[in-house]
Amino acid sequence: MPELPEVEVVRRGLNQTIAHSTISHVDVFWSRMITPPFSSEKFKDVLAGETIHTVERRGKYLIFLLDNWVMVSHLRMEGKYEVVDSKEDYKKHTHVVFHLSDGRDLRYLDVRKFGRFSLVPIDKQDDYEPFKKLGPEPTAESFRFSDFKQRLSRTSRAIKTVILDQHVVAGVGNIYADESLFEAGVHPQKPANELNETESRQLHQAIIAVIGRAVSAGGSTIRTYKNSFGEEGHFQIYLNVYGKKNQACPRCGTPIEKIKVGQRGTHFCPNCQYYASEQEGDK
Repeated sequence: MPELPEVEVVRRGLNQTIAHSTISHVDVFWSRMITPPFSSEKFKDVLAGETIHTVERRGKYLIFLLDNWVMVSHLRMEGKYEVVDSKEDYKKHTHVVFHLSDGRDLRYLDVRKFGRFSLVPIDKQDDYEPFKKLGPEPTAESFRFSDFKQRLSRTSRAIKTVILDQHVVAGVGNIYADESLFEAGVHPQKPANELNETESRQLHQAIIAVIGRAVSAGGSTIRTYKNSFGEEGHFQIYLNVYGKKNQACPRCGTPIEKIKVGQRGTHFCPNCQYYASEQEGDK
């Protein structure tokens, strides 16, 4: 699933290519991607003639600001955008096409068909329910340590489960949770309320740093991710533990282990991220 860095890179690319473009008409080939109460026909009707002024982001959501509407797009597992000449043949798994008045298309492709589109009136975007529940962005400006520490003190859930909770911090997914915990030296199964002040602060700083570096590197291409220019990310080159089961830890040489935490595959170094009360977990 594209996480915050990948979605942010897509957002930047879209702003470079389609900002201030006008939608002439829309084709929807998989109607289930359109979130009720809008039908695919209504979706197509209201977007015709709308101008895309800019593309913003909140957590893992892309936010297209139009004349009268906000179009919210979630890529889910495999969604991606491409901007191409409208004369180009459709690729397999093309499900929504925004035909632009300048002869180009903004095309949404999704192998799994899990992506979703929602429309919200421009003056009601602050009332969009999913946004109300999102935690702060993982930046130094928005993600305050005092709030984070307080959140941790209130729960005995595994720390990895907590930082994957979008109510706690927006946009962190499996890849960057594992990498942040490794950078902070915190075991993923450790109960959140058992982290001491130093561990909490190191994890807070690691989340901000890892996400920032991943954005700068264009995100991570683990399977199929490409940005809106069709380019792969490069941060996978710098991953320390994610996807590295049985490989040597870059710090100490201990083999990286993989367990399940909250049903999520989790990679960590049992030496650098030692936790005395850790459970074996599901290998």
